[in-house]
Amino acid sequence: MATQADLQSVPALLARNATRYASLTAYREKEFGIWQAWTWAQAAEEVNAMALGFLALGMERGDHVAIIGRNRPALYWAMVAAQSVGAIPVPQYADAVAEEMAYVLEHCGARFAICGDQEQVDKVIEVQDTVDCVETILYLDKRGMRKYDHTSMNWLMDVQDEGRAARQRFEPELKKRIAELTYDSTCVMLYTSGTTGKPKGVVMSNRNIIEASKSSSEFDNLTHREEILAYLPMAWVGDFIFAVGQAYWAGFTVNCPESAATMLTDLREIGPTYYFAPPRVFETMLTTVMIRMEDAGATKKKMFDTYMAHARKVGGLILDGKPVSASDRMKYRIGEMLVYGPLKNTLGLTNIRVAYTAGEAIGPEIFDFYRSLGINLKQLYGQTEASVFITQQPDGEVRSDTVGVPSPGVEVRIGDNGEVFYRSPGTFVEYYKNPESTASTKDPEGWVATGDAGFFEEGTGHLRIIDRAKDVGKMANGALFAPKYVENKLKFFPSILEAVVFGNTRDRCTAFINIDLTAVGNWAERNNIAYSSYQELAGHPQVLEMMQGHVEEVNESVAQDPMLSSCQIHRFLILHKELDADDGEMTRTRKVRRRIVEEKFADLIAGLYEGADQVYTETEVTYEDGRKGAIKATVELRDARVFDTVAASVAAH
Repeated sequence: MATQADLQSVPALLARNATRYASLTAYREKEFGIWQAWTWAQAAEEVNAMALGFLALGMERGDHVAIIGRNRPALYWAMVAAQSVGAIPVPQYADAVAEEMAYVLEHCGARFAICGDQEQVDKVIEVQDTVDCVETILYLDKRGMRKYDHTSMNWLMDVQDEGRAARQRFEPELKKRIAELTYDSTCVMLYTSGTTGKPKGVVMSNRNIIEASKSSSEFDNLTHREEILAYLPMAWVGDFIFAVGQAYWAGFTVNCPESAATMLTDLREIGPTYYFAPPRVFETMLTTVMIRMEDAGATKKKMFDTYMAHARKVGGLILDGKPVSASDRMKYRIGEMLVYGPLKNTLGLTNIRVAYTAGEAIGPEIFDFYRSLGINLKQLYGQTEASVFITQQPDGEVRSDTVGVPSPGVEVRIGDNGEVFYRSPGTFVEYYKNPESTASTKDPEGWVATGDAGFFEEGTGHLRIIDRAKDVGKMANGALFAPKYVENKLKFFPSILEAVVFGNTRDRCTAFINIDLTAVGNWAERNNIAYSSYQELAGHPQVLEMMQGHVEEVNESVAQDPMLSSCQIHRFLILHKELDADDGEMTRTRKVRRRIVEEKFADLIAGLYEGADQVYTETEVTYEDGRKGAIKATVELRDARVFDTVAASVAAH
């Protein structure tokens, strides 16, 4: 029986699972519409064969191995196989453009690149003109690869076959390298999203990943019976913790969808018990529900509205085990049969025992919508450098305006300037090749500066995050400016995909809005409004009218907050293009790069503050094939009604 002392690495956890959970399903992948499954014993054999193949290719201790592609069992195995031979996996964003990929490959000096398919191979080949560290390219999907020069390229399955054939020759060396792995050996290197500059390589040890996985699994009682859907970018720390760290610690099943396009269908088929999604995914799901209900018949729509109103009233209380009258419980049960149950089934969330959201603040209305259905959705606060977990919400103490209490083993304190600091066994080792940033982020005692402003609530001990510390500012009148608070309220409307609020050091707030093309397009169809592009729909007078209504509704709500009532939006515009990671306006994890947006659209911001009615603008864009182009537009700017603040109303009386 493996003891805690033996479980010092992910390969060691795999060896334990191959014995303890030998016949239980470790991985599933949907291919050509059919789910393929591998037990823990089979997965261990696949990883072992791959590791032997890597040794045959000459992979050395300390080599960096880039993993590029969508979530697939073989790419997860490649990460563990690389760890087994003492190399360091460096997962990358599959949708990264060649320039972003070149930076990471060169920065980590990757000798090997393991690609999911032809598209990713092409990107690596394209950057090899400037990046000369990649010696060997391995690929998983053979389609389109027949005519490539295979001098320094191999099919991953051939590498496994080579490993199996050379088992006798390399097995002693593999066993030796696995035995060398300790708690302090590097487990993985993950790059930050780079909201403020170039991404940084975050070096994580086995201690970081295993301790964080162990304590978080115990916090939510995760067992080998859980089912998860691995669909988030493999380069993101969340995916690594859930699909590798916790999966290997608890021994549960990792399910990989067929493609991004079939993700929601595959989610329904799997019915996960443990689910993680950033707010954007929950927002998209809610938008889909609302669009469908707009198209539903009058009776069905009335029933939905009636029971959802009841769910908002008592659903969260029932979920938390709080007292609710017998008649309200009975009505909720009927709602479960008629509305909530079928809706959860359609979304694939019927079996959820624990669901988390993090990465960005989620709008309170969106959060409460899911909890009112009886879905145990909770918030956590974390970052790459913490191996995800800084705070979590315990069952029965879940609220939309906090991010919970410190996770097990994590210490959290608030600095004099309101910045949140933490230290824990999950705290990263260092930023790769960047001692200056390591020293400025992590002090000698191990305390890490998060860059977020927050405070602990008196009485509950729950942490509340206000915003990024650098984004929280002061208005010209000295009032607090926290853009994320207002942006999240705007994004609750299904027709608003993204919002960026400006106002730091200024006398009033203004906003950019991105419409949700699916939701607004559906509305336009129902109202017989013809349009040929995003740009045309964004500039339509009726769409502007609708957005004005949303902005004013948010202003009315913001006016009720005595601390942030100065953040009401005085003027706004609908951007003529969607903010896009390819254009550098967002990170790959869909966080807005405010500084770049401010620089790129400085003419539009100036127009908002100078009182212009229209601004002509030209914006550079990047097409899917990497070519550059320009979008020209005349953008209409609008005033929005602002409301008396709570403080002003009280003073008037």
